[in-house]
Amino acid sequence: IKKHKLFSMTFCLDTTIVGPKNSEDITSAIILLHGYGGDGKDISSLSMNWRRYLPNTIFISPNGHEKCQINPSGFQWFDLTKEDPDYILEQSRNSEKRLVKFIEQVKKKFNLKNNKICLSGFSQGCMMSINLGLTSDQEYNCVVGFSGKIINQEDLRYRKKISTDTLLIHGDSDQVVHPSFMLEAKDFFIRNDISIETHLIKDCDHNIPIQASSIALNYILKKIK
Repeated sequence: IKKHKLFSMTFCLDTTIVGPKNSEDITSAIILLHGYGGDGKDISSLSMNWRRYLPNTIFISPNGHEKCQINPSGFQWFDLTKEDPDYILEQSRNSEKRLVKFIEQVKKKFNLKNNKICLSGFSQGCMMSINLGLTSDQEYNCVVGFSGKIINQEDLRYRKKISTDTLLIHGDSDQVVHPSFMLEAKDFFIRNDISIETHLIKDCDHNIPIQASSIALNYILKKIK
């Protein structure tokens, strides 16, 4: 069995990187953002199947900049120990700035523009991907989000600069982030004239099943050429 080709390099966030299977030229990147208490290595497992169909794509999975308050062996993009919406918004926007810096480093290292980068994330990582996909200076190739939501619609509406095409996938039995949040996000995207595709996975809790991974891959294949 062939192992990942792992690149060793330094970014502002500790990162798991999976390169093209047969050392092909890198023409696109998928940045994978983990959920609350997870890490880059965990979510990089999505690349195991996807990379077979994306021979010129590098998969980049950073760790959140903070240790998770609930699970010290994992990381977080923002703290959830306080239920204050203003605090959560402030923390998420601080994290956003770090991710913008990280993405700029990735773009420089691999000579890529936003239109060759897909942002994908699970749960908290999905929330960050949505924000980045609408507030950056240039549109990304696409955003693919699993089991997430919009952190603060009023704030996002105010800061929106661009309209990156987005796919959102959610389990209908999600007990952590209720599936109604996907419908609320869809409504937000439609009202703001942003291309949005959504899928609700039957009998699925807060995870990424094979069906969701396959739907995401097919979407990405239409976008990254």
